[in-house]
Amino acid sequence: MKFLVINGPNLNMVGIREPDIYGKKDFAALQDYIREQCAEAGVECELFQHNHEGSIVDRIQQAYFEKIDGIVINPGAYTHTSVAILDALKAVAIPTVEVHLSAIEKRESFRQFSYVSLAAVKTIAGKGFDGYGEGIRFLKEYIEGK
Repeated sequence: MKFLVINGPNLNMVGIREPDIYGKKDFAALQDYIREQCAEAGVECELFQHNHEGSIVDRIQQAYFEKIDGIVINPGAYTHTSVAILDALKAVAIPTVEVHLSAIEKRESFRQFSYVSLAAVKTIAGKGFDGYGEGIRFLKEYIEGK
């Protein structure tokens, strides 16, 4: 089983950007954590981070042709603005879990709606790095149960 883990804009700045909201561990630590969680779950993973919406859409579409089994995505600010990412996820119909480091439902009003949630089988928010681990385990179980 292979998962694509996508991190959107500014997630490469974790540990630098607003550490009171996103934590003090850096992006390299997040990537290490994701790899560790995938290995523990027995899932192969590919990590992808990009700040540009079109590149994220392209990578989601490419996943379809690569027969990726599941997607874990933290779309960053595109969560609240990107119909294009929503449409790409719907087009490929790959089971997807949406993850957010912060509790978006407790943030500014414009951050409380997620377009991606309309395509995701589950949304996990406000658990920091641990949300990725939970998402990976949930997605594996979800796919195996289909």
